[in-house]
Amino acid sequence: MNIFQYIGVVFIGLSFSTHAEFILQTKPNIEGEIEVNVADLCEVANNTQQYIEAFPEDSFAVHSGNVIEGVNLARVVKTLEFLCLSAEKTTFSQEYLLKNFDFYRWIPDKEQANALAAQSANAVKKRLLTNIPEQQIFITKYYTKLLDARETPSAKFNQALYSLPYDEQGLSLEQADKNKQNLTRYQLTRQQIIKGALQENDLAKPLIWLTEEGLHDVLLQGTGVVDIAGKRRYFNVHRNNGIAYDYTLGKREQSRYWYFAEVPSILGYGQTLDDKIAIKPEVTFAGNVKQLGLGKLFLINYQVGDKSINNIGVLADQGGAFENNLFQLDFLKGSYFGWKDYYQANKHLPDYANTWLMLNK
Repeated sequence: MNIFQYIGVVFIGLSFSTHAEFILQTKPNIEGEIEVNVADLCEVANNTQQYIEAFPEDSFAVHSGNVIEGVNLARVVKTLEFLCLSAEKTTFSQEYLLKNFDFYRWIPDKEQANALAAQSANAVKKRLLTNIPEQQIFITKYYTKLLDARETPSAKFNQALYSLPYDEQGLSLEQADKNKQNLTRYQLTRQQIIKGALQENDLAKPLIWLTEEGLHDVLLQGTGVVDIAGKRRYFNVHRNNGIAYDYTLGKREQSRYWYFAEVPSILGYGQTLDDKIAIKPEVTFAGNVKQLGLGKLFLINYQVGDKSINNIGVLADQGGAFENNLFQLDFLKGSYFGWKDYYQANKHLPDYANTWLMLNK
């Protein structure tokens, strides 16, 4: 059946620069359990709203979204505000959501997903992209990396999380961009740094020391969490080497490298380290902020056995994999040491879900 033939569906129109679609549904099928910590959702919504209001000049992220006609930024902000007005509720019911929100079904950009699948040499990635259903979004899950780390290097813990190189300390991002041809950050690939280019020439300060596998994981996840000397510490990506993420490659083959900074909590999107949005697991999505716009509220619906589950989160984070990507969202799940414990906790979750953009009526 053609998607425009659904009962209770109204096509609202799109930009022609993408093959993704957002369709207003008057009767979305969101039956089942609604699993959301409303207080945490309010906190992330409030933090995201504060960013939108504080940085209206951030044209990359602060806009209504260039792929959905008829949606304005004021309505996005109103939606975020409403989440906190209703934060006294300990749960959301289906009736409550349908009464207070409009639901726009997200149909994925299969053409772009298939094009990337054709280019990828990674068999798993190729399969996952090729198998995206016509009417479901590819839902990946990301986590903050629980780090097994040391304060000093050893034969096993021989890779550092580095702060910005010494020659960039004190420079704003704008100042650094104007002088990139002379700065260490832009000169080295991940592979050169792993081989010791920074350490051998004392070009940057090591923050903590990891195994090589741990380094690849935290470079992919973006945030590291570590307990050292009885204290929990957080490390967040700061600035990268200017090399784009290559969706067709595995994590070890990526040349992109991130320099880190120690921060007080888990952080999402922001132009600089100081203005990044504080986020929480289970209520935060990373995605294509450039095209969707920051602060969008999404509901994902999927089957686990014979149960229908709904999760709700705010688009408050991004990543290199989302450039020209309107077929995927990344759901922040929690903190794990690595793939094995993450997989054990989340192996029951499917790779694809029915997805709706939610806007307060």
